[in-house]
Formats: sequence, structure tokens, C-alpha cells
Amino acid sequence: MSFLERFFLCKVYICVTIFFKLNFELFEFVCVLTRTDKTKLIPNKLLAKACGGCHMNWHNPGEFGFDETAECKLEGITRMATIKAAILGFGTVGQGIYHILNEKREELKNKLGIELEVAKILVTDASRERVPGTAHLMTTSMEEVLAESGMQVVFEAIVNEEPAYSYLKRAVEHKCHVITANKVMFAKRGLELQDLAKANGVFVGFEATTAGGVPVIKTMKNILLVNDVSRIQGVLNGTCNYILTKMRAEGWSFDTALKEAQSLGYAEADPYNDISGQDAFKKLMILSALAFGEQPDWADVDVIGIDSISASQVREACEKGLRYRHVAEVEKLTNGKIVAKVGPQLVDKEHPLYPVDDVFNAVALETNYIGTLTLVGPGAGMYPTASVMVEDYAEIIGKRAGFVVTI
Repeated sequence: MSFLERFFLCKVYICVTIFFKLNFELFEFVCVLTRTDKTKLIPNKLLAKACGGCHMNWHNPGEFGFDETAECKLEGITRMATIKAAILGFGTVGQGIYHILNEKREELKNKLGIELEVAKILVTDASRERVPGTAHLMTTSMEEVLAESGMQVVFEAIVNEEPAYSYLKRAVEHKCHVITANKVMFAKRGLELQDLAKANGVFVGFEATTAGGVPVIKTMKNILLVNDVSRIQGVLNGTCNYILTKMRAEGWSFDTALKEAQSLGYAEADPYNDISGQDAFKKLMILSALAFGEQPDWADVDVIGIDSISASQVREACEKGLRYRHVAEVEKLTNGKIVAKVGPQLVDKEHPLYPVDDVFNAVALETNYIGTLTLVGPGAGMYPTASVMVEDYAEIIGKRAGFVVTI
């Protein structure tokens, strides 16, 4: 065989190898995306004309919990998997999740290549329909949620530590990805829940637990790939920030500003967790766990609220060019000790939290390479919180499939 003949055969071999490898990787991609054992996914026709792309018929899609009528448009594949989701808690945030998932349904389908179906909504009273057209989805039983065939994602928007943690623990053990907005639960049990999720091969999304619509969790995860964070300072409670803003800008007393915040829905009827600093404290512990892999001893953290600040104090500070901010702060000292505090601070114009007014939240991260990075955005509400939970969902599906999704 001549040199040219050997060279030609070698080129043909390489081309054929690459062609089959690309199609196999596409097949693997579908398996990863749908969480399906590739040995059970039997393509009747894996390869079509090279110019026409790949067309795959599934042997029995219903066997894997997917809608048999679903279409798939990923890279020419002819069927689309359906992922079923549950929403635990259907108050303000839970309803926001439902609305966004419906409004963004086509966009998510086009970007992720899969269909998301809200199959169950867990509530305490299934007889009351909060959103028209959802009565058939409601249940009071977590067993019924997990018994739903094809359930893979659980959005949790319950207020207290329990039963939220127990529900999410069961969901993770059921191999469901979980996405939570529950700062009370996650501050205390977040590291435990993430370890359990890792052991079960699923993900935990918790962007909504801290600073509402400010993407601080996602940003910190990216920063920590290269940078070390030495200190975090944050305005983490929109109610406190609104009250302090009105006391300065309008000259109101604390009580007047609080009543206005309650009338606008910024503060609860019982505002204790907000004005005492407990809400900001829980969020700070979540950030500490993410930045440093641990939290300080909770008993060692001074937590002071804003209810002792008078209008005259705010006025005097303003005359000096200073502003009161309710600051949650955690720092890793050079000896490795983690220290934290939560309380009112006077800040000047040079401070990154100085311009943050009204119900906005902000987080300032001090890093070794970037320097100080400040993130600002809406701290609470139906759509800011719900939107970051849906973004967590998109990120989780993207991780499973090996690509990045933005919505």
C-alpha cells in the first residue's frame, strides 16, 4: 500500500471516529439531561444523514416518567422530556414561582430543551384555591407529592424550619433537586442538607434565602473559585433599611416609619424578626457558611435591632454627613477565627453601603484579588424572590446537562 493510500485511509478513519463520537456524546447528553440510565434508553435510529443531524426515537419514554407526547428539539432530537416539579407553600413567594414558570414556559423550554410541569402544590388547606386553575394541583400530603411519577424538582417556600427541613430531606432522598427560599431553615440546616444532596446526586438551590433578588450566592460561588473572601458586610433586611431611610429623609419617628412599612407590606404584622435583627442574622450565617465553610458560634454573635434609634439621633448623624445602616457583618481573622455582628452602624460617603436606600439590600464582599465588590438590588417581594428560585432551577438543569443557561 502506497503512502498516499495509507494517508487517505487514516483520514477516513479519523472522520468516521469523530462522527460516531459526536453522536455518542449527544446521546450521553440526553441521558444526563433527563437523568436516565443510558442502558435503558434504546435508540431505534441513532444516526441519520450527516447533513440532517441526529434523530432518535425512544423505546418507551413513559417508562421513565416523561410525557410520551413530548417533543424534543435539542440538536435535532425528536422528543422532549418533561420534568415535573412541586411547589411547597403557596403564599406570596410560592405563587410568584407558579406565575413565572407559566410566563416563562416557552422561553425556558427553548433554552433548556425540556418541558417543566408544575404537578403538585403542597398547602395546609387544599379547599382554598389561591390562583385560578390550580385547585387540581393542590394537596396537603407530602407523600402524594413524592408519589407523583417523574417528580424531579421541589421548590420550597415555607416559613419555618419545620416541616420545611423534613420535607426537603425526604425530597432529596427521593432524588429530587430542591430549591429553597427558607432562610430560617437553611441558616441552621443548610450545610447538612447540601451534604445529603451531594450523597444522593442532586443539587440544592438557595439563592433566594439571602438578599431576595440580589444574586449574591451565585456571584460568591463564582468569586470563590479564584478569590478568598475575608469580610462580608450587608444591608440584609429591607424593612430596617426602609425605616431608617424614612427617618432620615422624612424626619419620621421609628413608630411612624414602621407603621408605614406595615401598610405597604414591607413589614409583617409582627415585625420582631425584622426590627430585632434576627432576619439579617440568619441571612448572614448562610453567607458565612458559603464564604468560609463554617459559621461562628451563634451565641457569640451580638445581634442588635433598630428600635432604639431615635429621630434626633438620625438627624444629628445626617448633619455630620453620616447615615444609619443596619449592617450584618462577618469576617475571618488572620488566626482563622470567624467573628460576626449585626446592628446599626454609622457610615460615611466612602462606605459601599452609604447610598443604599429604601427596601433595597446590598452586600459588600472584600476579596484578595478583586478588592471590594458591592451588589445591590430589591431585597424581598413576590417576583424578586421567585425569579431567583427559577434561575436556580435553570442553573441546576444546566449543570446536569453540562451547559450554562441565563434567563
